[in-house]
Amino acid sequence: MAATAKPVMIVGVDESEQSFYALEWALDHFFVPSASNHPFNLIIVNSKPTPVSSLGFSVPGVDILSHVDVDLKNIANRVVEKAKELCISKSVNDAKLEIVEGDARNVLCDAVERHHATILAVGSHGHGAIKRAVLGSVSDYVTHHAHCTVMIVKMPKAKHEGAHH
Repeated sequence: MAATAKPVMIVGVDESEQSFYALEWALDHFFVPSASNHPFNLIIVNSKPTPVSSLGFSVPGVDILSHVDVDLKNIANRVVEKAKELCISKSVNDAKLEIVEGDARNVLCDAVERHHATILAVGSHGHGAIKRAVLGSVSDYVTHHAHCTVMIVKMPKAKHEGAHH
């Protein structure tokens, strides 16, 4: 069976509209409903930040982390639930969904290794150069470090109101 296993596509999602645009784009272009046999096994990966990394500080004797962690879990669950609904709406019912704790850059590269993915799709947040330099872009990072083809899906620029094409 392993010899005929389909290649794996991983789509990284977070709560941003860019990542959901990327997922929708991948579904529309690679998982057309008319095809009974999709070319890829789809795995959707959401990285849940660890509470410490999202806070950046700790207060002695105050258990903020458990509250933060509940919030982060809720966000992750919401993201994955929304991703699942989007897949089902596009007649893709066999996508695997994973929530992995850690930095998105490492989580996505690790997922590529773990699943021997052929392609990794991520959205582009379109940060300006300064913000990107400070935050470090996930898409830049995975482009250089993931051992597979990386597809960066960009949202179209907002169309001008009333413009006809």
